[in-house]
Amino acid sequence: MALVRPFLALRPSQKTARAVAAVPYDVVSTEEARNLSEGNPLSFLRVSRAEIELSLEIELHSEEVYRRAADNFVRLKKNAPLVIENSPSLYCYRLQDGEHEQTGLAGCYSLDEYDRNLIKKHELTRRDKEDDRTRHILALGAQTGPVFLTYRASEAVETVQHLACQQDPLFDFTAEDGVNHTIWQLNATDEAAAIKAIDMLPALYIADGHHRIASAARARNELTSAGGQTVNSNSQFVLGVAFPHTATRILAYNRAVANLGRYTMERFLEEILTRFSVHQDANPNPPKGQVAMYIGGAWYGINLSGTSITTTSKEAKATCLDAALLQNKLLAPLLGIKDVRTDSRMTFIGGSHGTKTLEVMVDSGRAAVAFSVAPVTPQELFEVSDAGEIMPPKSTWFEPKLRDGLLIHLI
Repeated sequence: MALVRPFLALRPSQKTARAVAAVPYDVVSTEEARNLSEGNPLSFLRVSRAEIELSLEIELHSEEVYRRAADNFVRLKKNAPLVIENSPSLYCYRLQDGEHEQTGLAGCYSLDEYDRNLIKKHELTRRDKEDDRTRHILALGAQTGPVFLTYRASEAVETVQHLACQQDPLFDFTAEDGVNHTIWQLNATDEAAAIKAIDMLPALYIADGHHRIASAARARNELTSAGGQTVNSNSQFVLGVAFPHTATRILAYNRAVANLGRYTMERFLEEILTRFSVHQDANPNPPKGQVAMYIGGAWYGINLSGTSITTTSKEAKATCLDAALLQNKLLAPLLGIKDVRTDSRMTFIGGSHGTKTLEVMVDSGRAAVAFSVAPVTPQELFEVSDAGEIMPPKSTWFEPKLRDGLLIHLI
């Protein structure tokens, strides 16, 4: 079973929704956030990345940053203004990016089910990132950006969403990046049907937002320890949008390496040819079981000779992912990259930037070599999560992305 609960959303009006809505806090740097919010006093980045209004030398996790976030949140409530719904509601949230379209159910999902692994994870979280968002939630008394969830597609949920989306939308706007965001508020009949349909799902899966949900759980724990929190308190739930796997789009998460360590380019290529089956003039977007390598102005296809993720062998599911094969068979043994999260030579490039970005990085000298991998599939995500395993770092890039500030969950 999976539990979803209507909530009293704090939200902007249709008139100001586009100005308020902001990209997720963790997909932009401070400089990028500052540029995106420039000239827009209503941008939610002033709340989610409040350091953009402070000194360039400010320590990003100083108390001053969280105080400014809370102050800006109060100011935004007044100036946007942000309003609270008259009654708890569920919502449909549709993302359209060109020909791609996906619609999910927005509501509050149970942190108890997260604790019991009914909301399943596939990624490890970092304590410092958890600390940051936990402090942010507690400073604001709110969860301001939804967790991106997915599930095995359900005809019952799809039917509810189809009916709900026939009504007039609450929000409908196109963001600066060309992605259209449309949100509908469910009526009482559709809401009851949605709760029942979600309850029939055996599990939910975290697609994007592991740090958000981990931080929401920690904030709940701190509030519970302080007293006054019950099983029905708002803090026991996390804001999320759940999409069917058939609509979820996962792009490649590619890699670039600054230098070849002890190798010259010629010697490195010789080593690659010795260890792997390689073909030249390869497609920059490789099939499963291969990676495409860009070096010296050319693309090479490298057969990783990996086992399919759907293998019936006892080998761990996560080790069969292309990112794991690349790490374990090439990056670690040849280039000495033991931990991609901490090695300063590594740069990760989300698939939305395309393989041309990899070529530019290498051709400009900012990287010595770059690797393109096939995207993880939803089925692979399910199988790794169901097995209780963890994917290699930076395995998945979900796009389009939900916007912060449109539906806010007060705790």
